Amino acid sequence: MHRIGYVLSEGFQMMTLGTQAVFEFANHVACETFYSFEVYSPQGAEVRSSLGISIGTKPLNARSAADTWVVLGSIDPLAVPATAEVLRFLRRVGPRARRIAGLCTGGFLLAEAGLLDGRRATTHWAFVSAMQQRHPKVHVEADRIYVVDGAVWTSAGMTAGLDMALGMVEKDLGSEIARSVAHRLVMQQYRTGGQSQHSEMLKLSPKSDRIQQALDHARRNLAGTLSVEELAEVAHLSPRQFSRVFTAETGQSPAKAIEGLRLEAARVMIEQARNPLEVIARETGFRDRAHMREVFVRGFGIPPQLARRATRISG
Repeated sequence: MHRIGYVLSEGFQMMTLGTQAVFEFANHVACETFYSFEVYSPQGAEVRSSLGISIGTKPLNARSAADTWVVLGSIDPLAVPATAEVLRFLRRVGPRARRIAGLCTGGFLLAEAGLLDGRRATTHWAFVSAMQQRHPKVHVEADRIYVVDGAVWTSAGMTAGLDMALGMVEKDLGSEIARSVAHRLVMQQYRTGGQSQHSEMLKLSPKSDRIQQALDHARRNLAGTLSVEELAEVAHLSPRQFSRVFTAETGQSPAKAIEGLRLEAARVMIEQARNPLEVIARETGFRDRAHMREVFVRGFGIPPQLARRATRISG
């Protein structure tokens, strides 16, 4: 049995505990109790979350044991420093743990304990600069949903913790079980750690249903031409009206937005799949592999081949 120990401090974020659902469903899919859980805190009493809800915990001491330690953060890690008890515990168990993870701003506690020195790591995008300034020995990767460096795992914002937990399940039980767990949790896609913290669809954030419908249609049909006329028909607007309303609501022209969606989809496929780049270019609507490479370099600063290689190394 693989024991998972969650380390909580006052003001922890409730949503981070939701990652336990990933391991719970992994047990169901695997038809065995592969994972077990314990929740710890320095004193072992009830710990109050940032929402005001309290959780019962066990005390951290020399007898506390786990195969994977998951350290939870607070809404503002700069205002809520790590306690001496937690840091002492992390310094003791971190170097010999099979796996230790900083979930969201929990990475700050690992950094304070010195466990991220010389390692690659990430955290919530709002605190990336602060982590780099406070901990210059950490190689902070600002735009990754989670990073694995040896036995140390760190994730970005709270939903990224679900992806990191799925990554652990894949490591422990295989990709088929991880995909099945993601399906049971109704996760739209299973994101690997190399992906961006920022979603193109979230960035566009249209205000009306008709523009949202056009974007949903575009995302489902990236291999097609996706002309303004086609998108305008989906939105029940004339092409001229559609272009005007689309730009007003999203801040981008339809052509620029569609290119962004194609680029995001291409990166996901490059990171997750082993399909040839020619196939990925065709399925995401680029003219050819050369066109995809041109847009990819302009968007991410590196060619697709290097992005795929970097993902394999980080995994």
